[in-house]
Amino acid sequence: MGILNVTPDSFSDGGRHLEPGVAVEAALRMAADGADIIDVGGESTRPYSVPVDAREETARVLPVIERLADQLSIPISIDTSKAAVARAAIDAGAEIINDVTGLTVDGEMPPLAARTGVGVCVMHMRGTPQTMQDEPRYDDVVAEIETYLVGRRNACLEAGIRRDRICLDPGIGFGKTHSHNWTLAAATSRFVSLGSPILIGHSRKGFIRKAVGKDHDPLAATIGVTLAVAASGAHVIRVHDVRETVDALTTFRRAQGQFTTPGQGSPS
Repeated sequence: MGILNVTPDSFSDGGRHLEPGVAVEAALRMAADGADIIDVGGESTRPYSVPVDAREETARVLPVIERLADQLSIPISIDTSKAAVARAAIDAGAEIINDVTGLTVDGEMPPLAARTGVGVCVMHMRGTPQTMQDEPRYDDVVAEIETYLVGRRNACLEAGIRRDRICLDPGIGFGKTHSHNWTLAAATSRFVSLGSPILIGHSRKGFIRKAVGKDHDPLAATIGVTLAVAASGAHVIRVHDVRETVDALTTFRRAQGQFTTPGQGSPS
């Protein structure tokens, strides 16, 4: 899943893709590099980010999604927690809702997903982006997030969303300490055992930067985590650096005796 933030303030690429033409070119490049999904977001969810209203968020993402829908053969995902934004994106051609709130904040989101038949990525987050990093605590971070994800999946099923349209995301970086994030990455196989596709979104995040030092480019370290979670069965890996990730996964699988290339039918 290639990350396309159409925002001025996202932590890694804020401001790079604000102009629709630039954003479209970046998405097409990611698709050519082997992305299986393009995830378009119009509101930063980094810690302590400033929220934007649905009108502004829609204005950022809609021109990009409309143009991409005519040019891409792979699915487009809308990264939003607002049903109004998701509805506009779906009308423009998006096929997946990626909601960091797990479809909990906007009560119109579950019925929208059920009615349209789109896929949903249901993520765990404690608090909001404005509060989530204020001393997050868990007795057992893996067990608690497992319970949450199963509960949200059940709620989605009760809302009429098909089981095969639900992906679960433990929410690395969202209301967790660096230690929690490493524990969650190491527990990928436990989340896979829940029986739904698992999305891991660790790309260039603070716990990785902390591990290698702030003066290091976090790309290589991000790829290290990517290979670990891929080997543990993660189905969707959300990244900023598509080409490098695809190259790493391709050679990793060849070294394991697997010969399917990302973007050609394998989980990525």
